[in-house]
Amino acid sequence: MRRAIVAVTLAIASHPAWAGGDAQRGKLAYEARCGACHSVDTDRVGPRHAGIVGRRAGSVPGFAYSDALRNSGLVWNPALLDRWLTNPEALVPGQRMGYQVADPQVRADIIAYLRTLPPQRH
Repeated sequence: MRRAIVAVTLAIASHPAWAGGDAQRGKLAYEARCGACHSVDTDRVGPRHAGIVGRRAGSVPGFAYSDALRNSGLVWNPALLDRWLTNPEALVPGQRMGYQVADPQVRADIIAYLRTLPPQRH
């Protein structure tokens, strides 16, 4: 029994923060924190986010990305999005996003929301 408790405790401790996100809270956080520069369906100051999970960074057609992001070779997944939202410049030096989300729960919620966004159909 004691081994089972230790195993569960270790599993919880090693579970990434983004995995515990709430998509409904994330939608509200996205609108409040990201919505000034980003949209789900249209490019603004930043690129649209529909279908971001699984998409190559810097690949939205027609959006003027920094060379750093366009050439990064990253493919967005929850772990990379967490690192990006924590500190974009640390992940991709020379990129243009000047905003960070310090709170791990807010990042987790935003990422949970982003995971619900299907790719756009053209």
